[in-house]
Amino acid sequence: MSRGALVRLLLVLGLLAGCVALAVNKEPRLGLDLRGGTQITLEAHDSPAGVEANAENTDKALEVIRGRVDALGISEPTLTRAGENRILVELPDVQDPDEAVETIGKTAQLTVHPVVAQAASEAAKPTTKNGAIYVDEDGLPLELAPPKLEGADITGATATAPDAQSVDWRVDVDFSGEGSRAFGKLSADAACKEGAPGRIAIVLDGDVISSPDVNVPCGGSITGSTSITGDFTMDSATDLAVLIEGGALPLPVEVIERRTVGPTLGAAAIEASWKAALIGIMLTGLFIAFVYRWVGLLATLALSSYSLLAYAMLVGLGSTLTLPGLAGFVLAIGLAIDANVLVFERAREEYAAFPSAGLRRALSVGFNKAWSAIIDSNVTTLLAAALLFLLGSGPIKGFGVTLSIGVVASMVSALVIARVLTEIGVSSRWMSRHPGFTGIGSVGRVRTYLEEHTPDIMGRRGLWLAVSVIALIAALGGIFGKGLNLGVEFTGGRVLEYSTTQPLTADEARDAVADAGFPEATVQEADDDKISVRTGELTEEDADTIEAAIAEAGNGATTERDEEIGASFGQELRDKALIAFAIALLVQMLYLAVRFKWTFGLSAVVTMFHDVVIVTGVFAWLDKPIDGIFLAAAMTIIGLSVNDTVVVFDRVRERWTGSSPDQTFNELANQAAVETMPRTVNTGLGAMFILAALAALGGDSLQDFAIALLIGLVVGTYSSVFTATPLVTYLQERWPLSRAAKVKVARDPEDSGAVI
Repeated sequence: MSRGALVRLLLVLGLLAGCVALAVNKEPRLGLDLRGGTQITLEAHDSPAGVEANAENTDKALEVIRGRVDALGISEPTLTRAGENRILVELPDVQDPDEAVETIGKTAQLTVHPVVAQAASEAAKPTTKNGAIYVDEDGLPLELAPPKLEGADITGATATAPDAQSVDWRVDVDFSGEGSRAFGKLSADAACKEGAPGRIAIVLDGDVISSPDVNVPCGGSITGSTSITGDFTMDSATDLAVLIEGGALPLPVEVIERRTVGPTLGAAAIEASWKAALIGIMLTGLFIAFVYRWVGLLATLALSSYSLLAYAMLVGLGSTLTLPGLAGFVLAIGLAIDANVLVFERAREEYAAFPSAGLRRALSVGFNKAWSAIIDSNVTTLLAAALLFLLGSGPIKGFGVTLSIGVVASMVSALVIARVLTEIGVSSRWMSRHPGFTGIGSVGRVRTYLEEHTPDIMGRRGLWLAVSVIALIAALGGIFGKGLNLGVEFTGGRVLEYSTTQPLTADEARDAVADAGFPEATVQEADDDKISVRTGELTEEDADTIEAAIAEAGNGATTERDEEIGASFGQELRDKALIAFAIALLVQMLYLAVRFKWTFGLSAVVTMFHDVVIVTGVFAWLDKPIDGIFLAAAMTIIGLSVNDTVVVFDRVRERWTGSSPDQTFNELANQAAVETMPRTVNTGLGAMFILAALAALGGDSLQDFAIALLIGLVVGTYSSVFTATPLVTYLQERWPLSRAAKVKVARDPEDSGAVI
């Protein structure tokens, strides 16, 4: 074993030991879609008093809400500011969020007013300047003067049980020094009011919650503290005390998104995902071992370390694992296979050219020569993941994070661990005498057949582009003709998912929901005999009515999922999705323009657009939902499409800058497409095993995600050769790439100093 191989082996052993230590000692942080609970997004607005909804004031509102959440006794809540004026609240294990939403989302603008007089009606005109007509707790109209005291002057509030002084629950309120003085003057003025004893009114969010008489003699006052009395129960008194104790929000807030997921749904998703990953790794490993024999088997062993690496990175960084994030981890297995296939194909070429140099040298040169294409293809995927994190919402951000972690882990698995295993594995004399057993002793039957027959792909480039145009027209027909089935994330509305004691068909559930007064609701069967109901905006009473209808039809029902998104927020998410798509295309084009030439970048972007539009069109024709999960799939398709295209373009550039001037660009592009075709097909098949397992086991959401990627993978495999490469040949005729372009060279791994 050489010194370099020994160093790499020790590095791998140390890395794996560290990963094991992290995996054993740290628990993963599960997102609410896996753990179960409620996620609420609040949007702050400018207050009527002129307080601006900026980051500073939103942070103040967040701290007030944090106090309210803590007072509710919810364990391990998470509150963060998102952007300038949004607050993300995660409440683990909270399955009935209505009360929590009601409490933490209240503006709690508490004011105390003098009562001017009983009003004739709610429509009566105030008799005093700046006065206003309110309805008291008994439903009677009152004229109130402007407030003399605000919630900020209150330092504490406590729900007090009935005692000798009162048979009802009450809320005891304490004032600050300034508040005590203000309340003292207010109570003194009320006590000395002519006629019947004066009253004061306590107003919360525009509603009179109490308007008691001031029972002190004229000349007296109430200072320090007071009690709010009324028709309180223990729960209502406690809720009011929480609101007052938490303080008044400096800004009014609105609930624009709410997601509730039951714990059984998350547990089922985790089980389905690890099964898909295990089956996918097994099938992919068998395929790679069949194609690349001994080195393929060793690469599969290296691939088995991928899950350990990815998990250790996840817990080490403290990242949150979400449902789409699980799909990101499974998908990255395919990326690891891609790197191995690139290396092994390069090693096969090297051994065929210099068999006397040996297997180990051929493998090392294969790793070195494949480095450029591997980096380019993975960088483009990381760019797509970064855009998902920056522009996505909720669990989609988690997908961006875990996909990035998966890409890095897959590269370590393929380029470090697989390299150590395979270089050691081919170093024996027996392997030298039996190169065919290793899997890199020949270029393979498919490559040999293609080189012998040399299909003239570029000679029919016009035909291939015509096929792409026809496919685009068909896809656009589905998008604009049939229309897109936009999910609730992009339209606003509510999605409710129920499990029932007695299984219901979609038709039975649809009839029950229609009879309950919601004939326009979309009712479908979901995973494991569950029923999904999608509607526009619903009140809590309407949601309860639907649940009761489903429960009656199914002999009992449990809410497994509840997602609610405001229409304006849905519009914003839809706009962000389009922006993310446009930025992704632009960023990928700029990157490829720098790495190759702008004509290559433009060809790749047109191809990416072609791939995503076709997948979107297929989903339109199949009436499948276009939602946040689909956005993640579309951005991943962009990465996969570029991945394939970069490998072909890298070989085109290499052939063009290092070949005889007698060969034309079209001939060399055709040669590059033929040479990379085995890699394209093998990588595609390897990833398809992963995605097929995810589609079969991943449940509704991940199933649609996997189907979108499967379609994208097939289309992308085709387009990298039959769309992107023909396009670049046409652009080359008008704006040629110079043959003098600089290319990277690989040095002899045996330190001979020779340039390969």
